[in-house]
Amino acid sequence: MSIARLKKVTLAGEIAQKAATLSHLQDLGCMHLVPLTKRPAEPEKAASREAEDAYKALRFLAEVAGERRQITRDRNFDVQSFVARTLDLRQNLREVGDRRDALEARIKAIEPWGDLDLGDAATMGGIRCWFYRLPVKHRAALQHLDLPWDIVSADTRFLYVVVLSPTEPPDTLLPIARTHVGSRPVHQLKEDLEASEIELEMLQDDRLRMARHVGLLRAHLSEAETLAELAFAAQQTRDDPDLFAVQGWVPDGDLSAVSDYAEANGLAMLVEPPAWDEEPPTLLLQPEAEAAGVDLATFYQVPNYRSWDPTLVLVASFAIFFAMIAADAGYGAVILVGLFVGWRRLGRSPKLKAWRRLGLIIAAATIVYGVLVGSYFGAPPPQGTVLASFAVLSLNDFDTMMRLSIIVGVVHLVLGIAINAWVHRRQRSARAKLGWIAAILGGLLLWLSGQTGPFAIAGIGLFIAGILAIVAFTSERPITKSLDWAWRVFDGVRALAGAMGAFGDILSYMRLFALGLASASLAVTFNNLAGDVMDGLPGLGLLLAILILLVGHVMNFGLVLMSGVVHGLRLNYIEFFKWGLPEEGTAFRPLARKEVQL
Repeated sequence: MSIARLKKVTLAGEIAQKAATLSHLQDLGCMHLVPLTKRPAEPEKAASREAEDAYKALRFLAEVAGERRQITRDRNFDVQSFVARTLDLRQNLREVGDRRDALEARIKAIEPWGDLDLGDAATMGGIRCWFYRLPVKHRAALQHLDLPWDIVSADTRFLYVVVLSPTEPPDTLLPIARTHVGSRPVHQLKEDLEASEIELEMLQDDRLRMARHVGLLRAHLSEAETLAELAFAAQQTRDDPDLFAVQGWVPDGDLSAVSDYAEANGLAMLVEPPAWDEEPPTLLLQPEAEAAGVDLATFYQVPNYRSWDPTLVLVASFAIFFAMIAADAGYGAVILVGLFVGWRRLGRSPKLKAWRRLGLIIAAATIVYGVLVGSYFGAPPPQGTVLASFAVLSLNDFDTMMRLSIIVGVVHLVLGIAINAWVHRRQRSARAKLGWIAAILGGLLLWLSGQTGPFAIAGIGLFIAGILAIVAFTSERPITKSLDWAWRVFDGVRALAGAMGAFGDILSYMRLFALGLASASLAVTFNNLAGDVMDGLPGLGLLLAILILLVGHVMNFGLVLMSGVVHGLRLNYIEFFKWGLPEEGTAFRPLARKEVQL
């Protein structure tokens, strides 16, 4: 895996060839365009009102559960009318669903008073019924009413009271506000509810039928996206009355395809390597199996074109950090079982397969580290067993685990600095990077040795040599006069301010020990709590102990997943990228045909 080497390619030809040339470049999908004119303030997008509506319709139909045979050919398929009908269907479903929910809520609210048909007030001699849902504790308030009343029904919490009065009673009649039941009896509301549910089912049937056109809709959207991208590309070319020119970055491996087209169509072609002051976009070359690692590598920032590809290091370090935070072989086994359960679903596309492979790496690392620390859902292996012999680390040995976390942090940062120094080995500052390595390793040796003995002496020597290298080689300032030597030294001394940052970055890796200890402690706590309950409550205690174990470990596993992902990536993106990939690049975005995937 590496960063693709790019060349700047310029194609020129007759203006009549412009549309065909851009269309072919889009089919090749290998050129990152460089604008030869002033870039439009608002790039042309497919996200017009019509396209937005089409996306809404596609998402609405794509959410239908289950796979259905798709209609692949329909000469009469009209995208605009289909989208309009789909959005109308979505709105109708929403309105009918809201009406159904409102009817269910009203029926539930007024059923305790029975199926009353209040009719017209004139048929009751001008007397109206007023309804109250009175809490049982306020029953005594009924004895003080001057108006006729009756308790229609009751339950353990409420009395359902009807008060008779020709006018609306005052708000202070009872300690609670009256209930508005409306004029329609329950049986009519139930009829309306049944009609709403039938209408809802019919609309759902329409949605199922329309979902068979998802493939056609997606194809039309892809075409719209492709045309919009092509129109935007046409705005970035240099046009004269008779000629046009298009320029962009092309990977070395695709130069032949562009050259063949230019030669076949009589286009002039100029190929140039990147100039020293140019910043080409970054394209990470990787097999499909490594796509998940590339997604992780570019999630936070894109590496600079002249830097290096951190994908493999990132995948390996992320798996190790996650394992140290989880610190339990049982939780690693749970991840592995989850992958096996969803194995076929995660194999539907190359990208999903790549993420499945990353999940396997994480699960394996978690299991291995869990075996090394001897933790299986918070329980240690039985003494004298094979598993017990593999438990060479103990989370309760704070000193050892602290040293391990610091050593892991130092190795991680030193690796990044070393690779960065190798990439920039022709620059003077590369020797300053080696100085940082020496200073960090010297400080580590001095700390591990307890500041005594030969290792302490070696550590002091490395530290001093590293500091001198940083001061001497950090500056790239050219020497034009004698005073520039002093400025170089000043730049180097100023760079030493980063020593506190390096110290803090290394200490950040202490979180691996702290989070691992926290997850293990929670697992042990739940195990002990379950054991105490089982011992204290014979019979029923077994069931309660199982519930405690299930709930406790599910909660702890969720925390492990969150902390493992967040902090495992944080140590890479913040600390490691700061020292190993300090320069950010831009992503390689070729002119290519679009495929809509939802």
